[in-house]
Amino acid sequence: MKPVRWGIISTANIGVAKVIPGMLKSRELAVVAISSRRGKTAQNWAAKLGIPKAYGSYEDMLADPEIEAVYNPLPNHLHVPLTLQAARAGKHVLCEKPIAMTAREAEKLRKVPKGIIVAEAFMVRHAAQWIAVHDLVRRKSIGDVRAIQVLFSYFNRDPKNVRNQAMIGGGGLLDIGCYPITVSRYIFGAEPLRVTATFDRDPRFGTDRLASGLADFGKGRQLSFAVSTQLAPYQRVNILGSKGRIEIEIPFNAPPEKPNRFFLQGMTMNVGSWHELPVSDQYQLQAEDFGRVVRGRQKLGWGVDDAIQNMRIIDAFFRSEKSGRWEKP
Repeated sequence: MKPVRWGIISTANIGVAKVIPGMLKSRELAVVAISSRRGKTAQNWAAKLGIPKAYGSYEDMLADPEIEAVYNPLPNHLHVPLTLQAARAGKHVLCEKPIAMTAREAEKLRKVPKGIIVAEAFMVRHAAQWIAVHDLVRRKSIGDVRAIQVLFSYFNRDPKNVRNQAMIGGGGLLDIGCYPITVSRYIFGAEPLRVTATFDRDPRFGTDRLASGLADFGKGRQLSFAVSTQLAPYQRVNILGSKGRIEIEIPFNAPPEKPNRFFLQGMTMNVGSWHELPVSDQYQLQAEDFGRVVRGRQKLGWGVDDAIQNMRIIDAFFRSEKSGRWEKP
């Protein structure tokens, strides 16, 4: 396959620390440019990462005819505007999660030009460990799955960090609460019928520093989760079925340099085995899958419709915070 030529919008940390290093491992793509509002910043990162071109504006990079696809890791409030700008410039777009601030804003992405591919960058759906777990669930290795429990937290009180700025989409639910929603939809193969949540907001930032939620998927299936931006760093997923349990050790920030593991248990408590998968980089796999869609080698698994649905569920959790009731997505 002819390598897809990529440009990177901004020097956001998720991009330079995780996504771009993963992309650079692949023979199926070429990162040819990186851009920033500050030309010197773009030049510095281009030199560090070995990227040929550096642009001092997003517009200049989007005008480059060599670039076929772009990755957009800007703060949440700029996801839709820059994705639309890139699409109108004829570029396919892989946009960081969450794809928008609200479902209503995400609806604007239906207006991308014909033939342009837009997808939300949920790398977990391309990760080897999640594909393996999904396959086990599909084959009913743990029976009928009824409960998914997710904990995900980190500690960040930096007022300059975008995650602590409410007006531009900061807070726990948008930043990391979108993961429990995505993986539960993936594992259950269904959509929640109703959701409810409780929040604790930082008195200074106004962001949700702790969000806990419950989603009813019908037929006795439930997701329960707690996510926090100001608690001890931790993440774990438990998937419970009628014949066993799967525990994913590092479900979201899976290290790219060592095997990912999950625990498979039968019907005796805590008796089972850890399963290791070959070393892989979920960000590399994500970009390669997107590139194959661009080249027409495979169909797009999750597009704009899926991203809008994810935002509808997030919106419902926020409505539940205010109403104190169950809400329908």
